[in-house]
Amino acid sequence: MAAELTTHDLIARHRPTLDQALEAIRTRAYWSPHPEHPKAYGEHGSLDAAAGKAAFDALLGTRLDLGQPGTDGWVDGEVSPYGIELGVSYPHADIDVLLPAMKAGQRAWRDAGAETRAVVCLEILKRISDRTHEFAHAVMHTSGQAFMMALQAGGPHAQDRGLEAVAYAYVEQVRTPDTAEWTKPQGKRDPLALTKQFTPVPRGIGLVIGCNTFPTWNGYPGLFASLATGNAVLVKPHPRAVLPLALTVRIARDVLAEAGYDPNLVALAAEHPGEGVAKTLATRPEIRIIDYTGSTSFGDWLEANARQAQVYTEKAGVNTVIVESTDDYKGMLSNLAFSLSLYSGQMCTTPQNLLIPREGIRTDEGPKTFDEVTADLARAVDGLLGDDARANALLGAIVNPDVKARLEAAAGLGEVALASREISNPEFPGAVVRTPVMVKLDGAKPDDEAAYMSECFGPVSFAVAVDSVADALELLRRTIREKGAMTVGAYTSDAEVERAVEEVCLEEAAQLSLNLTGGVYVNQTAAFSDFHGSGGNPAANAALTDGAFVANRFRVVEVRRQA
Repeated sequence: MAAELTTHDLIARHRPTLDQALEAIRTRAYWSPHPEHPKAYGEHGSLDAAAGKAAFDALLGTRLDLGQPGTDGWVDGEVSPYGIELGVSYPHADIDVLLPAMKAGQRAWRDAGAETRAVVCLEILKRISDRTHEFAHAVMHTSGQAFMMALQAGGPHAQDRGLEAVAYAYVEQVRTPDTAEWTKPQGKRDPLALTKQFTPVPRGIGLVIGCNTFPTWNGYPGLFASLATGNAVLVKPHPRAVLPLALTVRIARDVLAEAGYDPNLVALAAEHPGEGVAKTLATRPEIRIIDYTGSTSFGDWLEANARQAQVYTEKAGVNTVIVESTDDYKGMLSNLAFSLSLYSGQMCTTPQNLLIPREGIRTDEGPKTFDEVTADLARAVDGLLGDDARANALLGAIVNPDVKARLEAAAGLGEVALASREISNPEFPGAVVRTPVMVKLDGAKPDDEAAYMSECFGPVSFAVAVDSVADALELLRRTIREKGAMTVGAYTSDAEVERAVEEVCLEEAAQLSLNLTGGVYVNQTAAFSDFHGSGGNPAANAALTDGAFVANRFRVVEVRRQA
């Protein structure tokens, strides 16, 4: 059957966007082709707010048949953190049937070339973007994100990260020319002459192991990096967050088929409760690439046991902010309050430990003691979340019972500077919504260290009293080295302290944000400009997204011929 999407048409449609993405990763300036505002959708085939909600509602209680080979049953059971049952059923795969079917299409996909693969990926992303409102509800009701965050982080920001991965993949593949004429002089003898051909070849099948909190944002980089470099991709969603990735797989399969390629290049591996299919898949010889976001324990297991695969992990870390001094005390408090509150702290980039000198800090409002800083920050959080409607829009819902248990246990770890309170959600009475808790701890006490030197994922932060800036820097260094950090923040009006913090982060490979007091927060990163993670400390062995994230997903094979 002839392809409905010709390569010529796809290049004409998407090459300009690819070129803009290539320029963006070169300059690191702001750029995004995916609008953040909800009202931007509804034209040129995209779903507006009402149509997106209707499309999501139409999915509830249905069977999402992807037409995959090897389907031997159906998986359901997703319950929204907002308290509603989704009732969507997904195909359960016989892996021994599905994996060979996925490999069957790789030769044609390899031979398509880097540019064709890139524009096919961009067509997939364009169709996802057109359904941003539908995806927003799917992300919201699997992750617990509030709607606006689900729309932005689960929609355009995730799509940006996918496009960014495609751009890096393209750059790395075209770094080597397709052919070369090689001539070596031999003096009086005839020169040696060879024609050389260089072909990027995929490693095999990539496995994307999805997470509960950011299924698309964390899933798209690996998915599109592997697909754009010629690999088939098997998507294994988190059991509580299947729908957004299942929709992604369905769209990808449709586009591949319309472009004349095997739709089985992208497939879904949903699992029954307690099945643990990720471990089974991770050690299969067909799986040659793994992308994982989640707990340190399973990430470490993958790195140790999936020896046949190139493994990319984003695991847990302990994110730290040093508060030494500030020229904008109110701005600092406002910025930190938002960072601690956004999505109930359920982000791998949310700050956990606030290191504050016990004698206090210098500010534009005069000196502030340790107790004053913590009390003022608590008031800033209370002020931000004082209105329940605003609080619901910022906090979203607690994603699972483990987060709720950690939140409740944190209050017993020390003196509570900010108590958590329960908030009702009138639209979703079943949602579990809690404001953050902040606990004061002594950085010199061994019993306290056990608390603040462990990741407490969720709306929990620790105000840690330190004896000096030097002690704060040493604790920061030790935390990054031993536990890892996705983000580091610092507030200081002292140039020497700023340089010292920067040096620690350079030496320990941690991404640093300094003196943020406006509308940019330490737990936010922008595609095409910011690197998410560094790959240089225990929190993650890769960065989203750089050349290293894509370059080892393919190898270049050379064929030499006598000229």
